[in-house]
Amino acid sequence: MATPHRLSLNGLRAFEATARLRSFSAAAEELSVTHGAVSRHIRTLEDSLGLALLQRTAQGATPTNEGLRLAEGLSTAFGLIQSSVEQLKPGPLTLACSESIMMYWLIPRLNRFKEINPEVELRFNMSHGPIDFAYDKVSVAIRLSSIDPPKEAVRADVAHEWIGPVCSPGYLQNHRIESFEDLARARLMISLTRPTAWADWASCSGQMSPELRVDESFAHFYLLIQGARCGLGMANVPHMLVRDDLMSGTLVAPMGFVCGPNRLAIWTAPHLSRRPDVVKLVDWLHDELRASEP
Repeated sequence: MATPHRLSLNGLRAFEATARLRSFSAAAEELSVTHGAVSRHIRTLEDSLGLALLQRTAQGATPTNEGLRLAEGLSTAFGLIQSSVEQLKPGPLTLACSESIMMYWLIPRLNRFKEINPEVELRFNMSHGPIDFAYDKVSVAIRLSSIDPPKEAVRADVAHEWIGPVCSPGYLQNHRIESFEDLARARLMISLTRPTAWADWASCSGQMSPELRVDESFAHFYLLIQGARCGLGMANVPHMLVRDDLMSGTLVAPMGFVCGPNRLAIWTAPHLSRRPDVVKLVDWLHDELRASEP
């Protein structure tokens, strides 16, 4: 077999389609070329490789053993190319954020975005970790600064994340939690998505006391917050997730909030960063996150 220096992509495409469809005519229709063009491309490919790839019959074309192996590899390769192209095609505006941010921060404010941008269609991706903009089809993401963004991401650290302990008014009254020392007799709770919440808060508060004991863990912040509402104990949470509960009196923060170790960041897909609807969403998120700081 001759060693080719460069094979024609048109020839490879024509052969793959013909081998898959078992027909020159069907391949020509799929590729929007003539029957003769397909035949010539394949003949040139066979000459370059120095072997027969197809058995031509009156009924169509059947791959030889060598042709079958090549066709299988080409089908996989062309499928990967098509998949890669599809991932990069502009899709609907999609915002990625955690379930808790969606429930407790975004949804209560979303009507403001829709009122000023009624023409913008917005979809959501519920996640809180690393992302691949193309594979996950995400346009914009809200993330903590502790998470590394994709290398190509347009990143803006927008606001500080404020953290602190909250509980129900009834729990506070029954246990009289007023100082750091009082936490020793409180039932402390965390979200498993933030296992160091109490240690982070103590450090940022300048407390050098012994490590706080955690009594109960919940899988997500939204479950943790519900537990605090129901009087199960003290939850250490970001202020942005309980701002509305504090304003309504459903929860109280007896020791206030401190600036935590993280910042809230907005990541934008680089190939979408100048699209008008993306710009509108990013600008709005920037303003809302800044306004949510205590």
